Amino acid sequence: MSDDIFSVERVIPAPAEAIFALLADPAQHPRIDGSSTVIATKGPPSEPLKLGSKFGMSMKAGIKYSMESEVVEFEQDRRIAWQSRPFGFKGKLGGGRTWRYELEPLDAGTKVRESWDLTTDRQRRLLKLGGLPAKTKASMEKTLERIEEIVTKEA
Repeated sequence: MSDDIFSVERVIPAPAEAIFALLADPAQHPRIDGSSTVIATKGPPSEPLKLGSKFGMSMKAGIKYSMESEVVEFEQDRRIAWQSRPFGFKGKLGGGRTWRYELEPLDAGTKVRESWDLTTDRQRRLLKLGGLPAKTKASMEKTLERIEEIVTKEA
């Protein structure tokens, strides 16, 4: 695997369909975000995501900012990924990281892999400095914990 891709995995005792439905609903992203930086969806309510869907998020990491994402990979109930950039002109200069979720049905539930893929991010060298990759992996682990809590309580 590339040294520009950081991943975590967790087996969640729930069907892939339930997990995927949560991931494909941008309005649920603030609920599942383990970093606590996703504040709310930005713009009108959206339909479940599909290939090519665009959605915005209001964010806060010290300061408030906004990101626009586009779904760049989609396989119903198995794989979804979106590439995120700042809105407008700033998006042409920076961003481009991809958040990917891969779901594999198992007898015990679903193995979920979340990846932070910097391969196409214009700031990848900067993002890999210091403790950000370790902090991001810890946040992704918390995201998978939150997903498990939600899908097992709502089952």
